[in-house]
Amino acid sequence: PREPGEAAAFARRIDSAREPGLSPEQRRLMAQAEHAQRQRALQRRLRSRNVLLALGIGALTLGIYGYTFYSVSQERFLDELEQEAEAARARA
Repeated sequence: PREPGEAAAFARRIDSAREPGLSPEQRRLMAQAEHAQRQRALQRRLRSRNVLLALGIGALTLGIYGYTFYSVSQERFLDELEQEAEAARARA
């Protein structure tokens, strides 16, 4: 017996197949509840993975977008070609 304020070390897992006094309906309900709990845990894990993947793809997309704007703003060769063409026209 435990002291009234003392917590159990860990919860006792019930094996529905070996638990005496359970009806087949109770065993079926326990199996359904365990299955539902496993599905919720799987969904939670997949949701967190999906969020991380979405953040990674979003960051990559924004990085490519930003780099493209940066590199296009640095390109001055068209301006230089126009200036050379104007200078050639002025000489002609």
